[in-house]
Amino acid sequence: MCRNIKTLFNFEPPATDDEIQAASIQFVRKISGFTVPSKVNEEAFNRAVQEVTAAARSLMDSLVTQAEPRNREVEIERARARSAKRFGTGKA
Repeated sequence: MCRNIKTLFNFEPPATDDEIQAASIQFVRKISGFTVPSKVNEEAFNRAVQEVTAAARSLMDSLVTQAEPRNREVEIERARARSAKRFGTGKA
């Protein structure tokens, strides 16, 4: 799984269109193997990003949960603590 793709569901405030598109770009990059597609593949790459973005937005809009929304700042701090523990940076 691409580490740059983050969970976007059930946060307050909700995921923005930019966040969903960024995750879609990362997904298409991962499965295509292209960071930047060649000119000949650029149209197909961009179309895939648009389609994945639309599918992801549709998914986000249709998911339901009984759980309380997560706080982005709390989740960022938890991720930093995990990273510090994993890599021994001491910046927890």
